[in-house]
Amino acid sequence: MRLSLLLTAAAPLVLLAACATGPDGAAGSGSASSGGIAANVSPYGMFLAGESALNNGKSQDAARFFDQARQETGDAMIGERAFTAALLSGDIQKAAALAPTSDDASEASKRLGKLVVAVEDIATDKGKDAKVLLTDTNIAFPHKPAGALLAPWAAAQAGDVESSLVRPVVRGDRLVDYFGQLDQGLLFERAKRYDEAETDLKAAVSVETPTEMAIIAYGGFLERRGRKVDALALYTEHLAREPENAPVKAALARASSGKAPPAMLTIREGAASAMLAPAATMIQAKQTTVALAYLRLLLRLDPARDDAWVMVGDLMQGSGDLEAARAAYNHPKAGSPDFSAAQAKLAWTYQSADDKPTALKLARAAAASGDLDSRINLADLLRSDEQYAEAVKVLDNVIAEQKTPDWRLLYSRGVANERLDKWTEGQADLQAALKQRPDEPELLNYLGYSWIDRGEHLQEALAMVEKAVASDPRSGAMVDSLGWAYYRLGDYKQAVQRLEEAVELEAGDPEINNHLGDAYWRVGRKDEAQFQWRRVLTLKPDDKIKASAEAKLASGLGPDGPTPKLAKEP
Repeated sequence: MRLSLLLTAAAPLVLLAACATGPDGAAGSGSASSGGIAANVSPYGMFLAGESALNNGKSQDAARFFDQARQETGDAMIGERAFTAALLSGDIQKAAALAPTSDDASEASKRLGKLVVAVEDIATDKGKDAKVLLTDTNIAFPHKPAGALLAPWAAAQAGDVESSLVRPVVRGDRLVDYFGQLDQGLLFERAKRYDEAETDLKAAVSVETPTEMAIIAYGGFLERRGRKVDALALYTEHLAREPENAPVKAALARASSGKAPPAMLTIREGAASAMLAPAATMIQAKQTTVALAYLRLLLRLDPARDDAWVMVGDLMQGSGDLEAARAAYNHPKAGSPDFSAAQAKLAWTYQSADDKPTALKLARAAAASGDLDSRINLADLLRSDEQYAEAVKVLDNVIAEQKTPDWRLLYSRGVANERLDKWTEGQADLQAALKQRPDEPELLNYLGYSWIDRGEHLQEALAMVEKAVASDPRSGAMVDSLGWAYYRLGDYKQAVQRLEEAVELEAGDPEINNHLGDAYWRVGRKDEAQFQWRRVLTLKPDDKIKASAEAKLASGLGPDGPTPKLAKEP
């Protein structure tokens, strides 16, 4: 029986792939789940291991398993899986060799396969072959925009200058309209048709919200044309809108220092740049598999494209493959505009894995450079680790350097000071942040809850948390704040109703359950109150909430009055 006939029965077993059995019926050596290939694992076991690896984001492991099964069976469907896994793992040469073409292959894989082969052709200087593949009739939905943007670069590599200067068009696709014009400007410059190049590049930065790519492209063109003053004005104007844009800041610093202008993009770099917008569009549309495929193709063309490595890291982290995410985040090196962002994201992969010492070590090393974003990231990690005093010190220095401190910095410092019981300082920061962002739900909730829990400004605080809940009615923390406001105001019936809603939204939150127990007690539902307090003790409460619940259960008297608690974030 051909292996493909068994595949329809495989789906329920995919999650068992890591313990695929060998011919003797015993469990496999374990190498299938760890990335190795055991000699005694059947092709079917290899297929299952590949499916499991692919489902868990382990595309490199999946590629090995599927390729082994393909070699042993020659099965077209397994070959299709091997193609996908090779592509997602970044082995574009292998993916191009495995690109499905048979009648048995799915249409989706064949369409993507053509794009992969075209990119591999450009990567190996086979522009003529790529140009043929990238015609309208060959590259179909959903890859038509990517194919259209690549086609002029393939034509340029093939030596067909006139074709390279034809602006790509995909009916109704604004992405192709915008980035096609941007690329056309760069290709006009390659053809030494500078007036036409400037017309296109200037148009790309003249829209209401010009992209970073357009600013960098036009600025570089101006520098190469000896118009440094114009380039500096362009960079400065953009930074007035986006003060922390790292690539534009780097371009401004380079131009200001008198260094040589950036070189024109090579054919491969230009083709890679053309893939970035389609990849970002797929991420925005939550088509993460296609987005990752596009990014891998981009990096085949330009392995030094650090912004793409950061995006790959984000996708791999989202799929649960921390090892691959860390490898991607480690690509940008010191001096790269993307280094700080990559190091911040790298640190949080360790934080999320509960390796806090490594996370802080990385964050401290990045912050030592003086980079603003790295210092803010260190403060965020310190707050997450409840090292509030050091977080405040970092934020004090950052805020002192700001002419008008961003509300998020004030909010972060306000939270840290509040947790340190420095309420006067914390309240001042939170109020200053709220002046900048009067409709921000997190700020409204945090300051409102802090007042409520202290029994201060109760009517004003009630209005604030009502506004926060209206903005985010599915937030258990915000609904809890509203219920606690009613409790403090003595409206226990309303408090019970709102706190029950909050528990439904955040069933595992010990503080919300503790609040509900207090409200039940006040309306005479004492058995239910005691049940809630006992439940609190099963939810890993902090020391203060644990002591509160235990005291109420031990005394049998319930809450004897309002007990201030630490304000919390939603």
